[in-house]
Amino acid sequence: MPQTHAPRTDGARTDGGRTDGASLRQASRDTAAELKAATVARLRGAHRAGYRRTRLVTFVLVLMLLALLVASILLGGVERIPAGDILPAAFGMRTGLADYVIFRIRMPRALAALLAGALFGLSGALYQRLIRNPLATPDIVGISAGAGAGATTMLLFAPAVPFGTSLAGLGGAFALVVTVLALSRRGGGVDTYRLVLVGIGLSAVCSAYVNYLFTVAGQHGIAQVMRWLVGSVNDATWEGVSTLAGALAVCGLCTALLDRALGSMALGDQLALGLGTRVGAARIATLLVGAAAAALATSVTGPIGFVSLISGPIATRLVGADRSVALAVPIGAVIVLGADVLAQHGPLISPVPTGVLTALLGAPYFVWLILRRRQGATA
Repeated sequence: MPQTHAPRTDGARTDGGRTDGASLRQASRDTAAELKAATVARLRGAHRAGYRRTRLVTFVLVLMLLALLVASILLGGVERIPAGDILPAAFGMRTGLADYVIFRIRMPRALAALLAGALFGLSGALYQRLIRNPLATPDIVGISAGAGAGATTMLLFAPAVPFGTSLAGLGGAFALVVTVLALSRRGGGVDTYRLVLVGIGLSAVCSAYVNYLFTVAGQHGIAQVMRWLVGSVNDATWEGVSTLAGALAVCGLCTALLDRALGSMALGDQLALGLGTRVGAARIATLLVGAAAAALATSVTGPIGFVSLISGPIATRLVGADRSVALAVPIGAVIVLGADVLAQHGPLISPVPTGVLTALLGAPYFVWLILRRRQGATA
């Protein structure tokens, strides 16, 4: 009896399986494309929102700076100056009392406070972003103390040298940053806690050196240096303003050139190397730029404490870490200029040096930061 065979359906099933597999793969590709498009859209939206927030915060800070500048110039004893002479006198276009009060005293003081605050804010934000530690600022790790030691030496023994105080402060800061980095290296990198402890220790050494200088200095030199060491803009001059403006321009340009490297190093050294960043050179350059900003500001106004410590975290809270370095510049300017206006005209406290008020603001924050990090380490 002839054997009958059922019709084969393997080919149909195979074709159907292939069709189903292609459909599944196409659906997966479509889903992945949709997820990618949604992610890109969210990222773009977050970027636009962050950019708008940054513009808004910058606008508010600029308005605050303008208001503080006006307050610094107008508050206290301008009744005898005609109102129509105040603005021209601010640009050096008047003579007599208006020129002396506005252009020679108040404008240099206000601009010195603004520019020094900007430099302190920039230096602190650079160190905090590079080392990823809110304690690693120039005044905490001792760089400001090194600048103060160098500037004090020049103030006592060669005060007439042109730009001598600025150059000596810069040399002292660079010497200290090299020493701190050499002593805080551990396992091929920089230990941030050791960096802070070494900086505090070297700050004490610099303070002891300054105290020794007091024992060999004359009475006039001691009085001058004491006013400077507290941190004040009382004796600001147009020469000092020029120094600060040039320092801010140069340090700001260097920071802009280092911005991409800082962004990649925030992802980790290995990934930054993979992206083509010269991590070692960028780290050294950032440390030197931050040290130069703090040193030149210190050489003009003295060590106005804690501005570099609090400017960066405030900027981070307002606009995020990516834009914190740029925003720390106007924030530092607002802090120092606002503290100076309050030091001159605040009820019950004026007149006091500007550095006293910034220390009263920054010291509690520093203690709170130490306690919080300590609790986090023991948790």
